[in-house]
Amino acid sequence: MRAEAQSHVDRINDALALLRRFLDWDRALRRLDELNARVEDQALWNDPKAAQEVMRERRRLDEAITATRAIQSEMDDTVELIEMAEAEGDAAMEAEGVEALAALAERADHDKIQALLAGEADANDTYIEINSGAGGTESQDWAGMLQRMYTRWAERRGMKVELIDYHAGEQAGIKSATLLVKGENAYGYAKTESGVHRLVRISPYDSAARRHTSFSSVWVYPVIDDNIVVDYNESDLRIDTYRASGAGGQHINTTDSAVRITHIPTGIVVQCQNQRSQHKNKAEAYNQLRARLYELELQKREQAANAENATKTDIGWGHQIRSYVLQPYQLVKDLRTGTTSTAPGDVLDGALDPFMAAALSQRVTGEKVDVEDVD
Repeated sequence: MRAEAQSHVDRINDALALLRRFLDWDRALRRLDELNARVEDQALWNDPKAAQEVMRERRRLDEAITATRAIQSEMDDTVELIEMAEAEGDAAMEAEGVEALAALAERADHDKIQALLAGEADANDTYIEINSGAGGTESQDWAGMLQRMYTRWAERRGMKVELIDYHAGEQAGIKSATLLVKGENAYGYAKTESGVHRLVRISPYDSAARRHTSFSSVWVYPVIDDNIVVDYNESDLRIDTYRASGAGGQHINTTDSAVRITHIPTGIVVQCQNQRSQHKNKAEAYNQLRARLYELELQKREQAANAENATKTDIGWGHQIRSYVLQPYQLVKDLRTGTTSTAPGDVLDGALDPFMAAALSQRVTGEKVDVEDVD
């Protein structure tokens, strides 16, 4: 089998191996048998809520197992077809088989990512919080570029984006901003973006045209609904109001309509100023607080399972998860997975899916990649 076909087969096998590992294949098969037996038990339907949960788990497992088996079967059949075509010297049939393998590899990658988005909150909408690091205008401009990048990424995927909170930079960019991204699996896709992002470029604000390094942090946490209970004491909260700093109408910049809530035990701070009404801003800030506290609990669970430190650290050198180099060469490099792109313009325009897919896969395999940062 020629090299092109073999590369597609390798790609499909890698996706299938990851799917089986994620599902814990033998356990998943046993669990599906158990769920099928429960569905046939009439007593289950006396409790509609329990029945709904069982059916949801059964459907998810059945779809993942069926998809995995279908891809394996189609790959085996196509490989057999290609080998037969090679033996008979039928170039047209061989080319058709290679094309089918390429399409199957794309499907395998898609199914792999869909299966990886099975976390407790992965299907939810998400908040993306961006903060500039030390460095004044340079970092604030970089934070503004990141805000645009995530907005473009969401729009590419057909998601809606709302600006919840915004603090403009002194000369350019932003000091901080919080986006609300609404769409299917918004949190599942974006959750691996939390961390420090580094930019290297010739500064447009330096008259000597020197190369500058800037840092900004990104923090991603899910929107949670009323079905998820998050406990906190009102006495642990400090609520401040202030005048909104963004552009607005006659009212928004003349009253203390913006709201900031600090959760004293954890130091979590959330704020909202996009509404004219202080009441509405306060309600949205409470939603953000519940989401942040819930995300903190998810993070604790992940730390306990993986014995890893959180990605949110100092906004500076040594803590970055990804570097974006614009000069003297063009390269974006993820320092967790080794994924790269030589088209930073595309990445900054929202082409983030390859980086997200690699990071999601790494969460399943647990494999650490020794990646050197770029200069």
